[in-house]
Amino acid sequence: GFLPLQGHVVRNWKVRWFVLLQDKLLYYKIEGGKKEPSPKGRILLDGCTITCPCLEYENRPLLIKLKTKTNTDYFLECCSREERDSWALDITGAIHAGHPVQVQELHRMKNSFKLLENISLHNIVERMYDSSTGIKLTRNLDQGNRYKETFTGSALVDWLISNSFAVSRFEAVTLASMLMDENFIRPVGVRSTEATRSSDLSEKFLDDSTALYMFAETSKKNTGSKEEVPFNISELSGTIVKQGFLVKQGHKRKNWKVRKFVLRADPAFLHYYDPTKEDNKPVGGFSLRGCLVSALEDNGVPAGVKGNVQGNLFKIITKNDIHYYIQASSKAERVQWIEAIKPLT
Repeated sequence: GFLPLQGHVVRNWKVRWFVLLQDKLLYYKIEGGKKEPSPKGRILLDGCTITCPCLEYENRPLLIKLKTKTNTDYFLECCSREERDSWALDITGAIHAGHPVQVQELHRMKNSFKLLENISLHNIVERMYDSSTGIKLTRNLDQGNRYKETFTGSALVDWLISNSFAVSRFEAVTLASMLMDENFIRPVGVRSTEATRSSDLSEKFLDDSTALYMFAETSKKNTGSKEEVPFNISELSGTIVKQGFLVKQGHKRKNWKVRKFVLRADPAFLHYYDPTKEDNKPVGGFSLRGCLVSALEDNGVPAGVKGNVQGNLFKIITKNDIHYYIQASSKAERVQWIEAIKPLT
């Protein structure tokens, strides 16, 4: 699949097509909408260590860090927590493939539940407040409201694990639920607030990138729906239905670029982002109301499509008759995107 990778010489980010083998991770360039036949590079997994979650970059919270036995660091970014955890689990399995005892230990740790002895919630909160190593506070949108100094549920779970307060996500969720139950943190927004109605303590806190929380003592004055923002609040406040990397043809130059697509409902919009940029602002997007979406045949290049493309194409035509040509990484992924988009048109 597609993952942004940080360069070693020039520390910029490039999107590459990754293939995980038993003993190595290969990555390829995409040129003209097609994967090059030879790999651009490889990461040898023998003796490699993996860090996930990796919180070394504030603007990139979904990183995986791989350190080879020659002490070379590789940073890979994913689209969602689910995708990141899936890649991390598969890579970890490949790293320890020749050591079945270690694999069993990994599964045992993953399925076990044991909080640290004599854990102090006050200590955790103090660490969360630390300006350099604490939880990163950001502005977020929810149902048209603009919340300052918030963090997402999944960000707190990542932080608790990376700071060794918990081993598994289940442990971290339980800890976060205790922080909320003791009124150290509180939910803001619809998703996180609705979850508090659950009778089960472990289900009151959501390990989710759309569930918002803030420190309980933070003033409610930090919320507002009229604050000016450099983008349309309404179209970016919908519920995220699906997100992932796809290859899109440009409108002017007709070249192909990998973009991170985010599909939202209520209101229904499809936005796309440049994953090589540091900011998390869409470079384009459109309303899905009145759109037509359909798969394109893989035998031959359809009219309107330039370049020797890889395949798995689909097309979206907006109600203003603007045509978007997009490639998925597989036929199955193309079907998933089309089925997710159609009900929102």
